[in-house]
Amino acid sequence: MTLATIQSARLKNFSHGFFTRKGGQSKGIYKGLNCGLGSRDDEKTIIGNRNLVAQHMGTSLDKIVGVHQIHSVEAIICNGTFKTSPKADALVTNTRGLLLSVLTADCQPVIFADRENSVIGIAHAGWRGALNGVLNSTINKMEALGAERNQISAVIGPCISQNAYEVGQDFFEKFTSSNKKNTDYFAYSADTKKYHFDLPNFSLNLLKNEGISSIEWTGHCTYSDPKNFFSYRRSCHKKEPDYGRMISAIML
Repeated sequence: MTLATIQSARLKNFSHGFFTRKGGQSKGIYKGLNCGLGSRDDEKTIIGNRNLVAQHMGTSLDKIVGVHQIHSVEAIICNGTFKTSPKADALVTNTRGLLLSVLTADCQPVIFADRENSVIGIAHAGWRGALNGVLNSTINKMEALGAERNQISAVIGPCISQNAYEVGQDFFEKFTSSNKKNTDYFAYSADTKKYHFDLPNFSLNLLKNEGISSIEWTGHCTYSDPKNFFSYRRSCHKKEPDYGRMISAIML
């Protein structure tokens, strides 16, 4: 089956991709390339989808490395595959042949690469991880492997956009109590008395402040494009019992 990936020119020297839901073997609400073993989709089908991803990337299923994502700030240096996925939300390596991956369905998949020093990283960054520092942790762990932040490129893949990300007062206060300048990432609707949060631009500015100058968001909204992307929030609004997960990956 033909899989579809979104790629960035900033990562052109690396085998990478933000996979959409197109292709794959899953049916029903998971239709397409559901790669989330944490979903209630058929396990054999999910493994089949992950195998398609490995083949697309020119490697084997046993080379896909992932973590048990918990919306934390934990970034792990890995030099091999894991017997049991550790609880964390980011991976970095300078070992060739490992396909670093994260799963998302509205949260941000963020791919990092330092071409000069051959260090790569990937992070799962929802609002909690982004606010608490998972992207900062990823950069720090890359530096521990010899990366230089002024050489790192970072690309945010498909995630929920501000238009679709309606939040309440408590959410707004979590960000503005941390930093008053974070009001810049919220738009208030007088009609709904709700805020709309700009997650990708919050993270782009965070990365810029961390000294990463080569940065971009691919510009794709997961919520508003059901043909191409799974979305946790959309599934909730449709009162569906579960949702699929997209995979994003990079390999040296």
